[in-house]
Amino acid sequence: MTEAYSSLSFDELVARVRQCTLCAEYLPLGPRPVIQLSECSRILVVGQAPGRRVHETGLPFNDPSGDRLRNWMGISRDVFYDESKLAILPMGFCYPGTGKSGDLPPRPECAPTWREALLARLNHIELTLVIGQYAHAWHLSDPKKSVTDNVKEWRKDWPSVLPLPHPSPRNNMWLRRNPWFEQDVIPQLQKRVQQILRC
Repeated sequence: MTEAYSSLSFDELVARVRQCTLCAEYLPLGPRPVIQLSECSRILVVGQAPGRRVHETGLPFNDPSGDRLRNWMGISRDVFYDESKLAILPMGFCYPGTGKSGDLPPRPECAPTWREALLARLNHIELTLVIGQYAHAWHLSDPKKSVTDNVKEWRKDWPSVLPLPHPSPRNNMWLRRNPWFEQDVIPQLQKRVQQILRC
């Protein structure tokens, strides 16, 4: 699929993504791809898919999950939403709807259609934050492992890739059960972010 978009400029490719209606019939609130990126981005944040609030505002991680993620990274909202510093490409670009135990999984059509073409244009990424099981499955070498196992092995691809649990308040129990994560991993993440962004 990357070859199909190789003749497009970066801006043209991003415009195509923002206009995508591929999954429209399955999206309860209709398509609204929410991404953030520039060719200069230094850190890539890979989440699951936008939630309802993000869909409504068009701003990625504009919710309590985003507040926690920014705290983990040790950066302000201004830095987080500076596309020259951070690219944000979830596994699904549109809000997929809500199921019995939270938001539905990212639509399966999105990643194979757009992901490789977009990632191929991000040539200055020094750190990729891989958040949650769907992002782990795409970006990590052993996708069958659990989120907990992947996060425990965070040094495996460090300092270029860091698997994270989802920062959602729904994961408060996981954080309580795994205090090593905030004690050991978060300080290293913050140090790395500071090194890359020099902020």
